[in-house]
Amino acid sequence: MHKKMADPIRKNGPIKSRVTVKDIAQSLGVSIATVSRALSNDPTIASKTRDRVLEKAAEMGYAPNLFARSLITQRSRIAALFVSNITNPFYPEVVVKLTRRLQGLGLHTMLFTSDGTHGVDEALPLLQQYNPDVAIVLAATMSSDTVRKCVEGRTPVILFNRYVSGANASAVCCDNYSGGYLVATTLAEAGHKTPAYISGLDDASTNVDRLRGFRDGCTAAGLPEPAVISGRDFTYEAGYEGMKELFAGERKPDAVFCANDIVAIGAMDAARRELGFSIPEDVSIIGFDDIAMASWPSHELTTVRQPMNAMIDQVILEIERLLSKEDSEAKEHFLPGRLMIRKSARLKESSG
Repeated sequence: MHKKMADPIRKNGPIKSRVTVKDIAQSLGVSIATVSRALSNDPTIASKTRDRVLEKAAEMGYAPNLFARSLITQRSRIAALFVSNITNPFYPEVVVKLTRRLQGLGLHTMLFTSDGTHGVDEALPLLQQYNPDVAIVLAATMSSDTVRKCVEGRTPVILFNRYVSGANASAVCCDNYSGGYLVATTLAEAGHKTPAYISGLDDASTNVDRLRGFRDGCTAAGLPEPAVISGRDFTYEAGYEGMKELFAGERKPDAVFCANDIVAIGAMDAARRELGFSIPEDVSIIGFDDIAMASWPSHELTTVRQPMNAMIDQVILEIERLLSKEDSEAKEHFLPGRLMIRKSARLKESSG
């Protein structure tokens, strides 16, 4: 005869209900108002009473209902973080560091991702249902109309490494224009004559500013207008195919500036595997971001380092300013990058 197996669900007994403020009050024999004030650190509550309440709350496994609290405080304590290019190694590192800093402000991160170029606009209705205290947009294209709707819904918007002209959104960016300009003049100083650029996402402000700075730097240094290949995205494939396309043309560049490090690594692999080039003897390649992979011995990529930590510091200052309600004006901040000279480009050491 087969034994009947125990019901794995019933074995552990009924599921316990959530501990409430009322439960704590009944256990201590005090009013619900007293417990609420103690849990919210109200200064009118005696320290001895507060300690008793906190001790009992911990003992009973009490966890505050953040959504219920938001109805009272009109603060959700949620920071909506939107990332559309999570495959770029630069942005996962930003997300990890930024999330830790947000937690220090008592904010809980809600992450939204999308592969589409209009992901923020599409995600807005869902995002607003959670009434976030702030929306931080990383590596995504956002329309001015979307920004306006967020502001009308009383959600301040901070753009990280992007900006939208004419929109009422704060922005914290690397100075991409100056970075592109620096790359051009540094290449000219080292004797390069035929520059080229492999683009990322064409309408991204980062790409537009890096290319504009590179073009202006080439002009200022007496170099010809750089050849430009549209990679259409910030991907390895864009760099790989872009490099082959550059050298399929009549004008062969001796230096290639890429929209970011991933594009540059793709370009380096194409140069070696498809074209049989030595780097930097046959062609210099420079990226932008300074992801961890850029310094690997297999790449030794010369690149413009984005001041990630300083940019995150500025985002935190913007959040504190905007949430204080004392100054809600949108502000833009552009922080300088730094050229990291490695072995993928023939440059003068003094240029760093």
